Amino acid sequence: DITIWLYMTALAAVLALLVGLTLGLLGGGGSILTVPVIAYSLRVDPKVAIVMSLPIVGGASLVGVARHWRLGNIDFRIAVPFGAAAMIGAFGGARLARFLDGGLQLTLLAVVMLGPAVSVFRDAHLEPRRERAELGAAVIVIGAVTGVLTGVVGVGGGFLLVPALVLLAGLSMQHAVGTSLFVIVLNTVAGYAGYHGSVTVPWTLVVQFAGLTAIGILLGSSFTTRVPQ
Repeated sequence: DITIWLYMTALAAVLALLVGLTLGLLGGGGSILTVPVIAYSLRVDPKVAIVMSLPIVGGASLVGVARHWRLGNIDFRIAVPFGAAAMIGAFGGARLARFLDGGLQLTLLAVVMLGPAVSVFRDAHLEPRRERAELGAAVIVIGAVTGVLTGVVGVGGGFLLVPALVLLAGLSMQHAVGTSLFVIVLNTVAGYAGYHGSVTVPWTLVVQFAGLTAIGILLGSSFTTRVPQ
């Protein structure tokens, strides 16, 4: 029915902007929203939706990285080791996910969403470290876990990175968002490389969705200095 199709398309467009707004404001949450939006509002196969989310979120995050780079909000001391560990984990996770059913991947995504949500809600009142801490081996562990999750369920990893960067590393929210977006770009590139050749991606839809998401991320990034941490 053409009416239903128009409604679903309009809904997906609005939600694509919301995905970008979330990424720009919080430095994470993009793929957590992107996968369900593509799978349910556009009625795309779950596995295809997961693979589509990687270039969408990675491309939109790159727009945010350019803005935060100019503002000096990317801490490369942390971003580089985080990114390296995440890329290895993402590529391996994507290779593993080739053998998983799409429905199971969505179920895993739902479970993955709950843990950080409860943790951040519980710790939202805590004061971040006043000084910048050395994460040491935790960088490799958190980065690798984030990468594996990216490959298996299509999340960019910002929902894990930002709390770690703020509460553990002592970064300000602005620096945590910029650093997280940089890592997400690396993470999603490696994740997509792991899936390459196993799933046919509708690139026209990806480009359209990513364009709207990029607009949202620019809007969200402009609010990072105005919203209380």
